[in-house]
Amino acid sequence: MSAPPPFAPQPFAPQPCVPVPVRWATVVTAALVMLATLPGRTQGLGLITEGLISDLGLSRVDFGEINLWATVIGAAACLPMGWLIDRFGLRWPTVAVVLMLAAVVAALGQLAAGVMPLFFLILGTRAFGQSALSVASITAVGRSGGANPGSAMGIYTVLLTVCMAAAFVAIGEGIAAHGWRSAWTWVAAALAFSIAPLVIWGFAATAARPAESGNSDVVRQDAGHTLVQALRTSGFWVFAGATALFGLAASGLSLWNQQVLAEHGFDQRTNVYFLAITTLFALLGQFACGWLLPRTTPPRLLAGALFAYAAGLGILALTTGPVLLWTAALCIGLAAGFIMVLFFAIWGLAFGPRQLGRIQGAAQLLTVLASAIGPLLFAHVHAAWGGFGPALAALAVGVAAAGAVAWRTRLPTPADRSVNATA
Repeated sequence: MSAPPPFAPQPFAPQPCVPVPVRWATVVTAALVMLATLPGRTQGLGLITEGLISDLGLSRVDFGEINLWATVIGAAACLPMGWLIDRFGLRWPTVAVVLMLAAVVAALGQLAAGVMPLFFLILGTRAFGQSALSVASITAVGRSGGANPGSAMGIYTVLLTVCMAAAFVAIGEGIAAHGWRSAWTWVAAALAFSIAPLVIWGFAATAARPAESGNSDVVRQDAGHTLVQALRTSGFWVFAGATALFGLAASGLSLWNQQVLAEHGFDQRTNVYFLAITTLFALLGQFACGWLLPRTTPPRLLAGALFAYAAGLGILALTTGPVLLWTAALCIGLAAGFIMVLFFAIWGLAFGPRQLGRIQGAAQLLTVLASAIGPLLFAHVHAAWGGFGPALAALAVGVAAAGAVAWRTRLPTPADRSVNATA
């Protein structure tokens, strides 16, 4: 029997439309809005976790459970934020959410005690930061692309990655010099007095509702899979499951990264630079994946990224010095860049635009749940085994196994929907 034909994504031809110029101010602002989600993301909370649980007298398991439920419940904020953007435009809903996130971050920096107040504040950072502002940022860059959406997404990705790396270093240095409470207060001030005014300026062109914005770029919506058809394919579950497993490992490692490195004799400042360097390597991975995506099959790219990530986790579990540490950072960062690009690109390429939102929503649900479980899993392993090494080793094996499955996976294309609907 002959081998199945390689995956060869065909571009979807848009209907004739009036070209719309790229709104570069909106692209830049969208990247800064995504940067503003940092206090609500696992990586951002990971910068203050050790000081926070020490000050409040919590165990790692206690904080992991708080983070789990706050993340799961906070994910629901994506839905009303999308409705608000459709109803009132991007500018004012985003400004309101930035200000609410600033208030929550400031309150968290002043919290003296109490499990329930901590839960509601973490919930606020997750809902306003990780969920609502992410929706605003992605929607903004999608609407700003005009006739050249590829360039808009490229600039957005580069700006976001560089800004995230700089933010890790700046906040980490602030924590080292003045403590996490003072650093978090400055983060809240930056949100309220820098990001919010920039949103008012940068999202001015998107203030009108979508129907009134004049953007006439229209993409065909009748080609591709329905959600039910996508769920019946092995390709959906391989990509969704693999990225969810990656999210589980990445969220657990991000939240407890300082403690993982401390087990091997590295200090807090090394942790900050580890985060920054993995972010920069992720940027290289994004460029490489974007270049390779039209030239090879996405399942093979996913498999390679998973193998690299498994290697990074295994090396980190066994690291004994800086050479192995920075080798692990290289593997983890490059793999993260590949997986990020693949996660956002694959659903449209494989399943088409027919019900793309619902398909992406189903995949995103798996990643959110997995990212909520990761920190708690790491905390339980640490409590049971006295270290994070067993969690890293087990996840390395699981990620490598997922890579082996991905290597042999064939994705459908929108053109062969009837053939693959029951795959």
